[in-house]
Amino acid sequence: MKWQTLASQLFPQGHDIVEHDYFLHGTAKVDQQTVAVIGTTGHTSIGVEIALAQANAILDTMRNFPGRPLVILVDTQGQRLRYRDEMLGINRYMAHLGKCIDVARRRGHAVIGLVYDQALSGGFITSGLMADACYALPEAEIRVMGLAAMARITKVPLERLTELAVSNPVFAPGAENYLNMGGVEAIWQGDLASCFARALQQADSIDQRSARGLERGGRKMSLPVTQLVLGTRDVLPT
Repeated sequence: MKWQTLASQLFPQGHDIVEHDYFLHGTAKVDQQTVAVIGTTGHTSIGVEIALAQANAILDTMRNFPGRPLVILVDTQGQRLRYRDEMLGINRYMAHLGKCIDVARRRGHAVIGLVYDQALSGGFITSGLMADACYALPEAEIRVMGLAAMARITKVPLERLTELAVSNPVFAPGAENYLNMGGVEAIWQGDLASCFARALQQADSIDQRSARGLERGGRKMSLPVTQLVLGTRDVLPT
């Protein structure tokens, strides 16, 4: 879906979102309140420029409009894999973006993420996955690492990973699998404006992803291990 079509459906009360070099920013009206919107489009990779632009937009919102909700529209093929960006410290730029989102949440800004097209690797981890809750459209393509790349890193044969992906969402891409793991709160269909308004009302700064993953059967050990580390349970389930 093109971002212009998405914005019209999400914000029928009006918006002033603009695109500059694949970076989206602006404001929109939702139930008579203003929300700040940042994001990416065109399957762009996240280089130092876009990471810094998104971080600056969040800082400007915190400085000038305390408490204003933040919306992150996600369409990215991940971090930019270029020598220049690596030498400039792309990891620090992306960490800076993630920290800005976290500071905004701690200061009372509700943060909603929406994957409307692609969401890959580090470009997703430091944007949509940093939100209070991340949502997706049914056609969204979500993955942190492709199976071929995973096979190269883990030395597990691609055929075995492909077999595991059939029954285990941890190994499989797609919005439905990330829903089962708790990384995606819900998949939106139908009236997107109503879906967004409801998500804004339900926004909660407490991280529920491990609990959601356990409830949905996609991540059965994350919450028990966390509880064991925190000392709120004695043993892991068998």
